[in-house]
Amino acid sequence: MSKTLATIKKNLDSHLGDRLMLKANGGRKKIVERSGILSETYPSVFVVELDQDENNFERVSYSYADVLTDAVEIVFDEVKAIEA
Repeated sequence: MSKTLATIKKNLDSHLGDRLMLKANGGRKKIVERSGILSETYPSVFVVELDQDENNFERVSYSYADVLTDAVEIVFDEVKAIEA
C-alpha cells in the first residue's frame, strides 16, 4: 500500500494526545530515540511534547515527509506503527 503525505497526516490526526516512541535519523549513522506525546499537527509538520526526565528540551517537530522517507519512524504505545 503506498502512502502519501495526506494519509500520514490523517493517521497522525487520529492519534493526537497519544503516547509514542520515535526513532529519528540523527545523521552520521546515529539513531535518536525519543518518547513523548503527539501534541499538534499542522499542514506540513507535527509536534511531539517530549518526556522531560529523558530530554533537555520540551518539544520537537518533524515533517510528514520525514515519515514518508523513513527518516522518522513512529510507534504508538497501542502497537500501531506508521510506516512509509
